[in-house]
Amino acid sequence: MIQLLFTLIFAEMALIVIFVFKTPFRKLAIMGLDRVKRGRGPIVVKTVAGTIFIVMVSSGYNVVAIHRRWIDDGDVNTTDQILLAKHLLEASLMGFSLFLAFMIDRLHHYIRELRVRRKSMEAVKQQNRAFEDEKTPVSEEVIALKLEKTTSHERIKQLESKLEEKIKEANSAEANATALKKQSEGFLLEYDRLLEENQNLRTQLQSLDKKLSHSNSKKVI
Repeated sequence: MIQLLFTLIFAEMALIVIFVFKTPFRKLAIMGLDRVKRGRGPIVVKTVAGTIFIVMVSSGYNVVAIHRRWIDDGDVNTTDQILLAKHLLEASLMGFSLFLAFMIDRLHHYIRELRVRRKSMEAVKQQNRAFEDEKTPVSEEVIALKLEKTTSHERIKQLESKLEEKIKEANSAEANATALKKQSEGFLLEYDRLLEENQNLRTQLQSLDKKLSHSNSKKVI
């Protein structure tokens, strides 16, 4: 389960990196997500996300139950410590994977909207150039063209301001992706520490079992 979650997180981080940098893979990733969001794709994705969320809540409930058991019994069991670390790590990884999935969805939405804005700006600029190149002898048509030119300039300014806002959002998303990468490295270090602690606890359990069996044998003698 933990290895599967780490694989999912690394795949999501790789997809975020592909979105951030303009490469040929970026277009393929966008086309793939476009296909996923068609038909029954969103239902399947929401179902998987809901299942992961339910499992994460279940792991959190197990963590709370173990804490309550410690408070009620007043004794810390080694097996409970191992289970607590396992459930806590699973809940953290599942929450992190859901957050990365949300980031991927937002990045995909912003990139598509930026493309639409750029195409609209190019169409308006071409129309503006066509108006400038055309010279009509009728004064009314000239006035109408000037009015349309003014309107086009205002629309271009609005689109440029919206484009700047989207670029700032994309830069913010890139900064978030870098922070998420650092956070995942921290998770890996925490996972290694937990594995080492788990091994130490197992060694302690084995030594305690040996001592108990030795004391029981003495009692029997």
